[in-house]
Amino acid sequence: MGSMIQLKSGDDAVIDAYHVEAIGERIGGLVLIMEIFGVTPHIKHLCDKFAEWGYEVISPALYDRTQKNFQSNYSPESLKEAIHLRDTNKLEFTIFDSQAAIDRMKDKGPVYITGFCYGGSIAWLAACRCTDLTAAAAYYGRLIVDFKDEQPLCPVILHYGNNDESIPMEDVHLVESAQPDVPVYIYDAGHGFQSDRPSHYDHHAATLSWERTVAFFMENG
Repeated sequence: MGSMIQLKSGDDAVIDAYHVEAIGERIGGLVLIMEIFGVTPHIKHLCDKFAEWGYEVISPALYDRTQKNFQSNYSPESLKEAIHLRDTNKLEFTIFDSQAAIDRMKDKGPVYITGFCYGGSIAWLAACRCTDLTAAAAYYGRLIVDFKDEQPLCPVILHYGNNDESIPMEDVHLVESAQPDVPVYIYDAGHGFQSDRPSHYDHHAATLSWERTVAFFMENG
């Protein structure tokens, strides 16, 4: 439904981003941050789904400084490359890229942010470090605990699965303790319950968390 555009980031890097216009009445803008696998067809599908709810959506390709057009196919070799790109991509760059996407839409109305896995962590950091965000919803971000003491500049909700092998529940509770004003929703699901991989996807958690995210954006917009 969308197309690729270019964003000029805060370090003057020019990166690609998937962009889709809102369908019907425009509610606001949304920055959707990818998983470690790149701006895959799954990420584009999520962008399109939000567009159907009335959001103009931009999903920046965070690895473009290192490798243009990277998309993992979930094979062991591709996953290894995705992890390497994630680990060598400076968090500073992800904030620059998030801000560039926000700036592209902020003059049209409220701008929200969401992200999944790696993108969930970036969505939390963006809520704490970027300007002009209206609200944020972060899904199963493993790194959030490392930045739990940063203070968000906009309302935030967090989504986790209680069977997530990559995020111990102790970490989730640490985040809850550090951020008592941030709603934390815990689902009977594993990591990546919003994913397109059948072994990760959980229909109940995916549907309920989606409804909560959209309602939260509406409440704060």
